[in-house]
Order: sequence, then C-alpha cells, then structure tokens
Amino acid sequence: MLEILLSLGLTYPDISPVIVKIGPLSIRWYSMAYLFGWAFAWYYMLQLIKKRGAPCSAAQVGDFAFWAMIGIIIGGRLGYVLFYNFSFYWGHPGDILALWDGGMSFHGGFIGVSVATYLFCKNQKIAFLRFTDILACAAPIGLFLGRLANFINGELFGRITDSNIGMVFPRGGPLPRHPSQLYEAALEGLALFFILWFLFHFTALRKKPGVLTGVFIIGYAAARTFVEQFREPDNQLGFLYGTDFLTMGQLLSIPMVLLGLYLIFRKDRKAI
Repeated sequence: MLEILLSLGLTYPDISPVIVKIGPLSIRWYSMAYLFGWAFAWYYMLQLIKKRGAPCSAAQVGDFAFWAMIGIIIGGRLGYVLFYNFSFYWGHPGDILALWDGGMSFHGGFIGVSVATYLFCKNQKIAFLRFTDILACAAPIGLFLGRLANFINGELFGRITDSNIGMVFPRGGPLPRHPSQLYEAALEGLALFFILWFLFHFTALRKKPGVLTGVFIIGYAAARTFVEQFREPDNQLGFLYGTDFLTMGQLLSIPMVLLGLYLIFRKDRKAI
C-alpha cells in the first residue's frame, strides 16, 4: 500500500528554507515573504489611492507601512503563542522571539494590524473603514507570499491523501499529503485578490465604507475553513472538543464571518 501511495504522489521540491547564509546571518524565505508582501502591498495601495476621493495621501500610506509591519509581526506571533501553542511558550518564553522558526497566526496578525490601523487612522484623522477597504484589497498579496513560504518551509502541510497531487513532505512522514499551503495561496491569495480587484474597479462598492473590508474578512474565513478540511491539524491541538473535523483555524474564523457580515450589511454607512 505504501509503495502505491508513493508512486501516485508528486515530488516535493525540497527547497532550502535559507536563501543565503553569510557567516552567522541567514536570510530565509519565510522572512523575505513578509518583507516582499509588505512592500508589494504598499505599492498596490499607492496605485489604489490614485482613484478620485481616496481617503489618504501617498505619504500617509508610506507612514502606515511601518505601523502595519509592527502590527502583523506582534499580533501574528502573539496570536500563535496564545491560540496554538501556549503551553509550550509558557515554559519556553525565550522562543517567542524565534520568528525564523515559523509560527505566525493569521488571526493574531489580523487583530494586530486592525489595532495598528485604528490607532494610525485616529492619529492621522483618516476615515477608518475607507482606509481599511484599501488595505483589504492589498492584504491578499501578503497572504499569497506567506503561504508560499509555508510550502517552502515544509510546514502546515495537509492530511494524507491518495490523490495524484499528494506530496511527501520532509517533516510529514513517508506518505503523500495534500499541499494545503498551495490551496491556501490560491484561495486566500490569488482568488481573493482578484475578487477584490474586480469589486474595487468595476462596481460602486468602494464608495460604501466597510463593504470591501467585509468581503475580504468573509472571503478569508471561507477559504480557510474550506482548506482546513485538507490541512493537517496542529500536532499540539489536533481536532477540538472531541470532534473529528473542527480545527482552531475554523473556530477562529467564526467571529470573522460575523464581523464581515456586519460590515457588509450595516445600515449606518459612516466611514467611522
């Protein structure tokens, strides 16, 4: 049986997670994904605000880029620590800073960047939801690159499969698994990017503060919930509450759906 499964699977392109090493300094794909995702999203936001009636200036987008990076890193890391592996980090607090080993939570990063965005908009007197609509359109760029980095790291792989697209991951045992990182890159990244691109450029929804933000939030939650059916649950958590289907990623996506629905269907269209 093992030989049959192995013959069906694709070959995992075992790419070193380290791009280049100079003495004690290592440049990794994981960190570069965050850097390039941040830079490309910044550039894309600059293109979006060229539309008439933009909520902010190019200089303000540049200033926000720093706030966003801090919010993503702090929120993403603390979210992973609290939601996914609290017991480990409680006993090894020094490892919280080891970002190069992976371990970032989107939901934590979402909270972190939301707080950073609110504080930034309040400081700059920018309409919060109009600004988050611009940010929401750019966010899938970072998600796409982040999931590719997960794939290169050989982490967050999928469940065992006998399909032809299964791959044997170095840290996933001898059997082929779903390349769930690529599913997420396609849905959370590419698909969500083009949906928001279309809505922004070809509909009037960008004139309704908060709607594009809501679409992004629900789109991410839906994509994540779907892909979790193929993704291997975290070893330290497994399935939740004695079920054989509910994962932490799905549980954390529920309040996101509720928030997204509120933003899309709320009657008060003030930008806040």
